[in-house]
Amino acid sequence: MKRPQSLASPMFPSRLKDRRILLSLVLLGFIFCHDLLLSGPPITREVDRILARCKSITLPAGPSILYDAASRLEKGSDRYVNGTAPTLIQNAHIWTGTNNGTEIIYGDILLDNGLIVALGHIPRDLLVKVKATYKTIETVDARGKWITPGLVDLHSHIGLSSAPYLKGAADTNSRKAPILPWLRSVDALNTHDASYQLAIAGGVTTAQILPGSANNIGVVTGGQSFLIKLRPTKERSAIAKILEPPETLVRDQPSDHLHWRHMKHACGENPSSVYSQTRMDSAWNFRQAYESARKVKDAQDEFCSRVMEIKRRSWRSCSLHKSITSMGGFPENLQWESLVDVLRGRVKLSVHCYEAVDLDAIVRLSNEFKFPISSLHHAGQTYLVPELLKQTWQCKARFHVTHSAKHNSASSRKKREAYRNSEFAPKILADNGIPVVMKSDHPVLNSRYLLYEAQQAHYYGLNANLALASVTSTPANAAGVGHRVGRIAVGFDADIAIWDSHPLALGATPVQVFIDGIAQIEQPHALVKPKALQTAPQTPNWNVESQQAVEFDGLPPLRGRKVRLGGDGVKFTGLKTAWMRDEDGHVHSMFDETTGSAEHSVVVRDGSIVLCSAGNAAGACDDARIREVVDLQGGSLAPGLTTFGSPIGLVEIRLEPSTTDGLVRDPLTGSVPAILGGDDAVIRAVDGLQFEGRNTLLAYRSGVTRAVTAPVAGGFLAGLSTTIDTGASSAVEKGAVIQEETALHVSVSLGLGVSVSTQIATLRKLLHESESSDAWARGAIPLVVTVDSADVMATLLNLKLQYESSSGNVIRLTFAGASEAHLLAEEIGKAGAISRLLGETKNLVAVLTDSLPGPPLSQESTLTALLACNAALESNGTISRREAIELATTRLDRALGVKSVLDLVAYRGGSIFDFESKVAGVVSMQRGTVEIF
Repeated sequence: MKRPQSLASPMFPSRLKDRRILLSLVLLGFIFCHDLLLSGPPITREVDRILARCKSITLPAGPSILYDAASRLEKGSDRYVNGTAPTLIQNAHIWTGTNNGTEIIYGDILLDNGLIVALGHIPRDLLVKVKATYKTIETVDARGKWITPGLVDLHSHIGLSSAPYLKGAADTNSRKAPILPWLRSVDALNTHDASYQLAIAGGVTTAQILPGSANNIGVVTGGQSFLIKLRPTKERSAIAKILEPPETLVRDQPSDHLHWRHMKHACGENPSSVYSQTRMDSAWNFRQAYESARKVKDAQDEFCSRVMEIKRRSWRSCSLHKSITSMGGFPENLQWESLVDVLRGRVKLSVHCYEAVDLDAIVRLSNEFKFPISSLHHAGQTYLVPELLKQTWQCKARFHVTHSAKHNSASSRKKREAYRNSEFAPKILADNGIPVVMKSDHPVLNSRYLLYEAQQAHYYGLNANLALASVTSTPANAAGVGHRVGRIAVGFDADIAIWDSHPLALGATPVQVFIDGIAQIEQPHALVKPKALQTAPQTPNWNVESQQAVEFDGLPPLRGRKVRLGGDGVKFTGLKTAWMRDEDGHVHSMFDETTGSAEHSVVVRDGSIVLCSAGNAAGACDDARIREVVDLQGGSLAPGLTTFGSPIGLVEIRLEPSTTDGLVRDPLTGSVPAILGGDDAVIRAVDGLQFEGRNTLLAYRSGVTRAVTAPVAGGFLAGLSTTIDTGASSAVEKGAVIQEETALHVSVSLGLGVSVSTQIATLRKLLHESESSDAWARGAIPLVVTVDSADVMATLLNLKLQYESSSGNVIRLTFAGASEAHLLAEEIGKAGAISRLLGETKNLVAVLTDSLPGPPLSQESTLTALLACNAALESNGTISRREAIELATTRLDRALGVKSVLDLVAYRGGSIFDFESKVAGVVSMQRGTVEIF
């Protein structure tokens, strides 16, 4: 057995020597760890923070690489509300959004723990297990209805531009400077916006809340944006609405990844006009901001590189601490940190850009500073430069175009940079392989009608699956949350909408909406839709028109080929339906529509319209006397429509003064020049008419043949409207001006700058001073009052009665707007000589009103409530097709005092009531022409 070594041996020093060694170690420790010994744990914590910050800059944004449906099902949704019962939805057509939008399943959906836990055929043992846990399962029989993912609105200002519009809640824009990347939309999010419930009633469940567009980077045109779920929360806070809040809001983030951040930039007219700068200034502002951010990023990278090198070389912890702390703190700049994250690729960047020149600048900027762009918004001219878009930094992985299909005169072409917008842009972009998103830009368009944007995109050529994806999966992907919303799949958030018809069918309305598995509409009201609306519409072929949009650089020709009517007529064949107005304005069908698939022909000659059938004179339809034959391929004829409320004929580009008639001076809020007649002057719209503008001709090509246009005013008195033929070439053309003076228009409203009582007093004075001289005071033409408040309408009813009693005249009073008219429906119906022109439903009523929203939120709408009292011009599912045509023709004309004019619109492939037709020609009996498109 080996004996142990002596304590005095070389391996074991003597006790004295041992003490010396121990003393030396202590001394060395004191020398090397002096700061640590003096300062203690705070230094350790600071070093730990520095190491953590250096680690964090390498973390990717987006879901964890370990993220999968199974793990979500096990944990449940982070937005699950305790006590929420599971829901089983049975017997549904389910558009899942999977496989590029091509997957459709007929079956069931089980919602639990805020997630979709099963889809298609639900195993019985799963239902038993769920029921055993919760004791109950809410069951919904969809009865074959369509279900889609909850809609995702990638461009919304809901909560910032709130309804009702109140000065204290107007937080969309900051005007402090053009570059403000440190501002955050969440800091201004109004949790009491009445629009949340309306948007949910349109199927919208998630929205990106963008700042406005007055800055290049800031709260209007830029700055940090956030994704929210629209449902109310128990916390009632803004942050409780946010989907996947970033680290800048919530510090307890996962250790292996970060949630995406979101930001908006803007270029073009908006920031330029607000700050009196040019596009050159904007480009420099961007470059200067990103150069500042780049310097911070480079300093951070260099700092962390040194830290990691020290950590690699140092085996003594105290030496590591001293070396790191001697370098100073981690380089940070609160102003530029959000742009630093853009450069690190951890921000989903939305860029407000219209024109090719601005798109080119932003593409170059992304390449100069090497940052990705997630989506381009508004994007008016993107369809003209698809190859330019593909040059964006890393565009193939992240790039989307957020567009709007609306092309009405009020919004789409309101400024020069939007003038070349095209309704065919979504189709053209998709054909070039660029993902398309449809947006609301709420409150520019009420986000309740976001789906209508997808319907329009589909109508104008976008593939049906891509159209539905444009408001579900595609915006979800663009926002970096496509792993949990935007599709119906196991493990995804339980956000779904059940529709009363195919979602691309005209008028599709939700019957219920779920967010995080919670039903959002109490006691929903549904309409019964016909079988024809349960499938996607077969839309027209727009290949020629979309090619022309590109060929003519966004300004394709809008005029058709004119045929003069005379002894030789134009014959329309292949008709399934034909509607006519008689001399009294009543609309009737020209033939029995119950004859099934039989097709008919109609001949139009100068002064006559003849149905060709076996019973009529052979000479009337003799092909020898026909100048041209137009095959409508199962189409329809219908009276031309009348439009009111849009300044067609006075305004071309609304924000360009040189293209508009201008604003009428209001005697209540300013002075009117004496040379004009002073405060007694009444302006006539007929004196400022412009013909053949693009807005006017687009209306004409869409079947709107008459426009009642009032002078554009921002105050009490607008003036006398005129009625024009939208297809006329000039004011001197025969039939161009249908009626020089149609109605007198005033506005009575709160917030005008003068009191309502002052406005009513002014109207009373005008009535009594004009009772014998002016046509409107004698009832010869209508007095059209734009008003929303029921209280103001009641006052106007009293004024009408008092004036008529004292003067003996009867006023033809028409309420326009009238969002609260249902509250006085019975009184309005009894008052006599009163009509109602309800406001444009796609726009948000921004004032404080008590309107009826209609299904699914209420059984009645303002329209139906008034119709029930014989007091409305519109309805909701309670009128015949004949009556529906009269609402936009005869009844509207009567309410505005328009004399009857016989125009016919020819629709190819369908009728005025569907998405399957396109206008093939317009017959103007007054001008004696047929214009064929």
